[in-house]
Amino acid sequence: MYCKTICIIVFFLFLIASYSIYMGTIDPTPYFSQLQSLPRNASSPCPTTTGRPLRVFMYDLPRKFNLAMMDPHISDAEPITAKNLPSWHQTSGVKRQHSVEYWLMASLLYDGDGEEKEAVRVFDPELADAFYVPFFSSLSFNTHGKNMTDPDTELDRLLQVELMEYLENSKYWQRSGGRDHVIPMTHPNAFRFLRQQVNASILILVDFGRYPKEMANLDKDVVSPYVHVVESFTEDVDGTSDPFEARGTLVYFRGNTARKAEGKIRVRLEKLLAGNSDVHYEKSIATPQNIKVSTEGMRSSKFCLHPAGDTPSSCRLFDAIVSHCIPVIISDKIELPFEDEIDYSEFSVFFSANEALEPGFILNSLRQFPKEKWLKMWEHLKNVSHHFEFQYPPKREDAVNMLWRQVKRKIPNAKLAVHRNRRLKVPDWWL
Repeated sequence: MYCKTICIIVFFLFLIASYSIYMGTIDPTPYFSQLQSLPRNASSPCPTTTGRPLRVFMYDLPRKFNLAMMDPHISDAEPITAKNLPSWHQTSGVKRQHSVEYWLMASLLYDGDGEEKEAVRVFDPELADAFYVPFFSSLSFNTHGKNMTDPDTELDRLLQVELMEYLENSKYWQRSGGRDHVIPMTHPNAFRFLRQQVNASILILVDFGRYPKEMANLDKDVVSPYVHVVESFTEDVDGTSDPFEARGTLVYFRGNTARKAEGKIRVRLEKLLAGNSDVHYEKSIATPQNIKVSTEGMRSSKFCLHPAGDTPSSCRLFDAIVSHCIPVIISDKIELPFEDEIDYSEFSVFFSANEALEPGFILNSLRQFPKEKWLKMWEHLKNVSHHFEFQYPPKREDAVNMLWRQVKRKIPNAKLAVHRNRRLKVPDWWL
């Protein structure tokens, strides 16, 4: 009797529930979604999306591809470690600004603890997310020949040929077509002979001024800062003086004015800004003494001009940042490093080339710039300047760690391209 009554009650409850779901008054989805969202024991199929560091395998290239350009006496017999890594010469001038390749290599050699690292070196390539190619292509261009027509540049070409033979014999290059390989090329003429053979790789560049879009673009490549050549300014952070009043020069520029392409604007700016007592605009070349003079000039100026050079970017921008001089950027095609994390408009002023060439436009704008706004930008500039420091040992959130974090974000697209390529019967059918 009781059993029959219970069955009837359960039957009616089932009918009511079914009718409610049908009419939409009860939504069972949350209950099922809670079950579906329970944790699983299986590991993530895409480890590069987790919070762990990027695992990087660094090829053990002969020293002639990298450190022997710094020290010809260095031997291939002894492995390069953090203990015998030669230091970068602080007075190397122009060569220093293109030394990103060295600092990336050094960061992978560093085995110290206590600092959070965005990338760690692995010695088993099967465990690697990315592969670093430690060819100092920028230093090779700067070392082998004084200009692009010098016969000694043949040494640079032969290094590129030998490197490509080495990589093309690597099963890991073959496996991905080089897509998960990281190659620094921060000098505009670096790797100039065989660039087309590495256009699928993740290139570390300072801009895209001399690269066609099919070779280099923001989808797969990483924009790097130049390594600044002036010393970082640390003496204006105590807040004991008024920085706006202490910086007596309104606008500062010191550099080469004979440039190509968009850089031709430098000569025209020189004429437009001449004869103004609050402007320092001087032609100069990068020598150790001139760099010292520029250091003092930037530190005593409110705004530092950054017009385009032979390519859209130049080291001057990053010299200004570490000098805590508000950058005034005049470069219509510039790409800026770490821009997904850093808003440059919070500490920089931008003018188009057309605006800059309008007589009086820049000076009137900067002379009327509110002190309160300048101070706010100056404070922000000080807070971000550590992101543009290249140093050894590396430190948390410095330029090297920022670069490796950018590389990490490129890896999923590289893996997608590799996986699709393995199964596509008609490659690039969507184009």
